[in-house]
Amino acid sequence: MKKELRSGPSTPLRTGYTTGACAAAAARGAALMLARQEPVSEVTIEMPGGESATFALHGQLFTGNTASCFVTKDAGDDPDVTNGAEVHAEVTSNPPQPPFVKGGSEITIFGGAGIGRVTKPGLAVPPGEWAINPVPRRMIQQSVRSVLSAFNLQHSTLSIVISIPDGEQRALKTLNARLGIIGGLSILGTTGIVRPISAKAWTDTIDAALDVARACGCENVVLSTGRTSELAAQQHFSSLPEEACIMMGDHVAHALRACAQRGFMQPVIACQFAKLLKIACGHPNTHAAASELDLAKLRGWAEQAGLSPRILSIITNANTAREIAITSAFDPGLMGLVAGHSLQAAALHAPGISVLPLLCGYDGTVIFQYSKTRA
Repeated sequence: MKKELRSGPSTPLRTGYTTGACAAAAARGAALMLARQEPVSEVTIEMPGGESATFALHGQLFTGNTASCFVTKDAGDDPDVTNGAEVHAEVTSNPPQPPFVKGGSEITIFGGAGIGRVTKPGLAVPPGEWAINPVPRRMIQQSVRSVLSAFNLQHSTLSIVISIPDGEQRALKTLNARLGIIGGLSILGTTGIVRPISAKAWTDTIDAALDVARACGCENVVLSTGRTSELAAQQHFSSLPEEACIMMGDHVAHALRACAQRGFMQPVIACQFAKLLKIACGHPNTHAAASELDLAKLRGWAEQAGLSPRILSIITNANTAREIAITSAFDPGLMGLVAGHSLQAAALHAPGISVLPLLCGYDGTVIFQYSKTRA
């Protein structure tokens, strides 16, 4: 039975496991079956952080020189697109070729069905390689080497194929294609463990997308809070390369800091009015569960700026930011005021950064583009 790791004593949320951990467990299981020539029902592996976890194995098959099995990924209480995926490993033993590899066995890792290939620079593995990241590769190798050592097979030559049968279909729900990962999913994970509600998968994707943008020579990037705003930005900037489009979602502060770390100091922020107002109020995350709209603050700004009594009345009587935007007909003075405050708030998250807000309407068009000359 799989060991259950908890995120803390005060929460009942279950942690889960990365695709990298699942691949390492499946590879260890297949290697054990190959060495023992008998079925193996579960395996225990060590994570990079020192924890250990036990995984149930399924689909066990073995012959004299090949064995395979799979682990069903459990993402715990923070499921993503790979939750429930079958992560398969097939281990094949090839006759050793003298002279033996210095230091022990030779292990080669390949991707199979449902594993993507990298086609763009800037990711953790170079173009042309299977999308199996460095830490999962080390986990797979270490898990298999320990089997070879235990059975005195240090001079074996093994090939390991990792696959996810429905990985190509699952990848359609991710940003893999934009990142240059074609044909399937990535084998990921730096700790082996998925922490519930950590949002790490999303912020890791933001980081990877920015790395690709930089490696592809993009001079600037567009950070979008949603797909409608992203499409509006792509139509507005007709020559915008795909790599420059970064879906940041609600993770404003992380995206801005990540931009600054990579030298993108004037990113465009494409969003609708409610998100722009939350950014202007200084919220690091614009999700409804993490931030609230402060319409009283907006009214205070409007009063200080000397906006018309009509605009003040609209703000006072409105229940939502959307109502303010529509009732005011996206008043240019009000939109510019909020955009200006968003510029100041962004610089608090990432000192030195100067964002360029791009306000998008609810019909997928661009309503307002902020520039310093308009401020």
